[in-house]
Amino acid sequence: MAGVAKGGTPAIVALEAAGAAFTVHEFEHHGSPARQFGPVAAAALGVDPERVFKTLVVTLDGDRGAEQVVAIVPVSGQLSLRELAGAFGAKRAEMCPPDVAQRITGYVVGGISPFGQKKQLRTAIDETCILFDTVFVSGGRRGLDLEVAPDVLVDLLGAVVAPIGTRDKER
Repeated sequence: MAGVAKGGTPAIVALEAAGAAFTVHEFEHHGSPARQFGPVAAAALGVDPERVFKTLVVTLDGDRGAEQVVAIVPVSGQLSLRELAGAFGAKRAEMCPPDVAQRITGYVVGGISPFGQKKQLRTAIDETCILFDTVFVSGGRRGLDLEVAPDVLVDLLGAVVAPIGTRDKER
């Protein structure tokens, strides 16, 4: 791990506690127009946007009633709410309001990490993650990404891998 003191964010603490292999990448964050945090991170890190994944909080409506879940998709595309609902066997899905997502996860929008959340939510990851040896996810604050192997995401989060993302050209 380089760049952040041991025990940095809750995400780093969770990965360290799990003994997971990861690399910390810090970059200058000057704000993002229209909440385009992911593309800004990809550019700052100098990596393909398909390898940088955003963490979104979504509300499902299904047999379990209303439930918040996490969706992790490449910043190069969008989340398919229909596919996400299907991955969890729910009737429908809608984006969680930013203030609710922040309260539930303990992170600010643009810095929500799938690791170290206040309460571990059920998680789905877009199937394209398996195309790469490592992917980048938020480290728990803006300007901090963690590079991890896709199997670390799946295993530590108990995540479902499903076709939940759409590429920009498919919309």
